[in-house]
Amino acid sequence: MLPMGVYCFGDFELNEESRALRLAGREVEAQPLVFDFLAMLLRNQERALSKDELLETLWPGVTVTEASLQRVASLARSILRQGGIETALRNLPRFGYRIYLDSPAAPENKIVPAGEVSKPSSPGSPILLARAAVAARKWREAAASFAEADATDELLTADLEEWALALECMGRPAEAIPLLARAVTEYGVAGERLRAASPAITLAMIHLERGELAAANGWHKRAAQLIDGATESREHGLWCWMGARIKGAEAEPEHALALAEQAFEVGKQLEDPVVESLGLIYRGFFKLCLGETRSGQEDQDFAAALGLSSDVDPIVGGILYCNILWACRNFGDWARANQWTLSYEGWCRGHGLEELTGSCRLHRAEVLGVHGTLKEAETLVRAALDQLALDAPWATGDALRVLGDIHLAAGDFVEAETAYRASHAAGWDPQPGLALLQLEQGQAEAAFSALERSLVGNRWPTLQRRGMVLATLAKVAARTDRLERAKQVIAELESEPHRWPMASIRALTAEAKAELFMREDRLVEAAWELQTACSRWAEIGSPTSCADARLSLAALLIRLGDRTGAELELGTVLAVAKKVDSPRLMRRYDELKGLLAGAKREALG
Repeated sequence: MLPMGVYCFGDFELNEESRALRLAGREVEAQPLVFDFLAMLLRNQERALSKDELLETLWPGVTVTEASLQRVASLARSILRQGGIETALRNLPRFGYRIYLDSPAAPENKIVPAGEVSKPSSPGSPILLARAAVAARKWREAAASFAEADATDELLTADLEEWALALECMGRPAEAIPLLARAVTEYGVAGERLRAASPAITLAMIHLERGELAAANGWHKRAAQLIDGATESREHGLWCWMGARIKGAEAEPEHALALAEQAFEVGKQLEDPVVESLGLIYRGFFKLCLGETRSGQEDQDFAAALGLSSDVDPIVGGILYCNILWACRNFGDWARANQWTLSYEGWCRGHGLEELTGSCRLHRAEVLGVHGTLKEAETLVRAALDQLALDAPWATGDALRVLGDIHLAAGDFVEAETAYRASHAAGWDPQPGLALLQLEQGQAEAAFSALERSLVGNRWPTLQRRGMVLATLAKVAARTDRLERAKQVIAELESEPHRWPMASIRALTAEAKAELFMREDRLVEAAWELQTACSRWAEIGSPTSCADARLSLAALLIRLGDRTGAELELGTVLAVAKKVDSPRLMRRYDELKGLLAGAKREALG
């Protein structure tokens, strides 16, 4: 008989007197609060412990929030996962926690079929090595050990999901598909229908990322069948979140928003940070599509902070980051994009994500194209294209659009046009970059027609990029002497400041107004607008766009006879052109420098 204070559960042994926690004879490192948390639950395993009781015992005389307790529980669950019994720790919504050792419980995060919780494993066995690697976020080691354990029939059904997660974190989601399908089948055979819904939802997500909407819909409907009436479950919350994504792909933003709202409410009710943050990030995403910009941004920022400060897995963390960056990119919200990129890079390092997904590479490439050098951005976006072919081929068109934007900024118009055409062929709308290229090529009429077509449709990229396209359209309309259309578009942008609060859209609108004023020979007012545009671009840290506005301002100041002002603007442009390595900016600088010299000679003559 074991002495008091020693608890054996699964392959674990916890000794309160020596404060040691062992798994199959090997000591496991546990933070003091995590050790005490597990000891309390084991000591009182016949009942549930309330949050208040746990908080008072673990932090006597100290005021802490429930988030601290959630973090401790999350770390405890990560330790239990190494022994395949993380499902024994159960979160009781709005009450507290309890540990179940005699029979499997309906868990907060993962569950396994009956009879699998205490399946014994020998020390150093592949399955224990695999689980330890998952806990340490060593995804390559985990995948290799799971494969070895599968060959010797050591896997629990829950291990199939962890194996799939490791493959996803390695950027190989296609290899996870058969494992998740096995999990759905095995959970079903064991009578765990609700648990089977989780891998079915993950399958829907992977197929959607691969652009296979029919397969995504099929697995999503299968998950609904498995969930049945359990509408207050974690699985139902995830099903709503996945439904929002599918409806967004089917150009039904209102329906998508409603489903995202349901997912958020389920996650909030269950105090589940994964479901809550996923529902919230997509609620914000579709609010942005429908014009609720401020509210949508607030939802997304809170969702990212909630998820990245909780123990979410790397795939969920990646979804949060990718989602918020999609929105930032579509709105030209580069300052916000850069802030979240820096936060996410640090988070990745702490979660073993050395190989980023294609979408993450793409986001970083576009941010770098704005804040860094163009050559670095091009290298990164080409790497993203290779990775997207594996994990998110649907976004290939967007990556080609970004590549076109980089070539356009550099002044390589032939390569830019090739990339934009390839983007269009891949099913993506390469606007407004293609229209700006056509302006450079003297095809203003073609640019105007293309931008007008880009405003048609109800797909989420069209809705989110509407502000950028409208502002560019106003500029092109003025350039083609469609002054009334330019005024109409500018009025639409300025009459809804709550919908278009981003500095990039305001900068583009100022540039459009300057173009209009120049057509009306109101040169001084045009100069004011270009100064505003320069300030806006500087505000969000977009040196290339700011340099373009300064070039336009310098040309206008030369016309107005303000040679000193023009020299100042050109001096700043020269510094930017060298920093971002843009031959296009250098060519334009040289042209205006020559024009300025000619103006000086004329004045002296």
